[in-house]
Amino acid sequence: MPRLLRRLLPLAFLLGLGWFLWTKVRPALSGFENPLAPTPQITVTHNTVLEKVEGLGRMELVRYQFKDVVEYKKSTYRFLPDAKVALIVAGNAIGCLDLRKVRPQDVVLEGDSVVRLALPAPELCTWQVDHSKSKVYSVENGFFQDAELVDAGYKYAEANVRTAALQSGILAQTEQNAEQILRPLLETMTGRRVILTRRLENPLLPARR
Repeated sequence: MPRLLRRLLPLAFLLGLGWFLWTKVRPALSGFENPLAPTPQITVTHNTVLEKVEGLGRMELVRYQFKDVVEYKKSTYRFLPDAKVALIVAGNAIGCLDLRKVRPQDVVLEGDSVVRLALPAPELCTWQVDHSKSKVYSVENGFFQDAELVDAGYKYAEANVRTAALQSGILAQTEQNAEQILRPLLETMTGRRVILTRRLENPLLPARR
């Protein structure tokens, strides 16, 4: 037995030395491409179909950007801890005017020097989460449903972007920017003094019984 061990020790030493040298040299060799390896071929097949053409008349006038830390918690089972996800969310909302809603009766000429234009109400055109600037901070007790939990957290965050934009006065800012941008533009085009007003919407009549 001692003789067998004396014979095996040099072999084990050589194997260990060889493994150690390989682990040191392998990272350096990985940077060299194998000239005999075949070049990968990429094939992409697609068939793009135009489904709808829509005329756009929305004039974007203001963009609000938000940053938020969202903790979304969901109760799962009675005896298990709540599932939680923490998100660092970036979002934006855009206020605009839909100029397609301007009617002929909304434009009134007063004499030779004044034009009065009644604009439609400002709108919140889009609100969304910017996923390129957002990230998942942590997920706890997901119980193999981390993806669904993260998706629900992002949906809540997107709805909160809309709420935050409205509460921050984006519609009023849209209307103010319309005055600053549209009025000089229209005065240059028409050569008249332009007065912008808000169009008065007809109130809904009560339903007849």
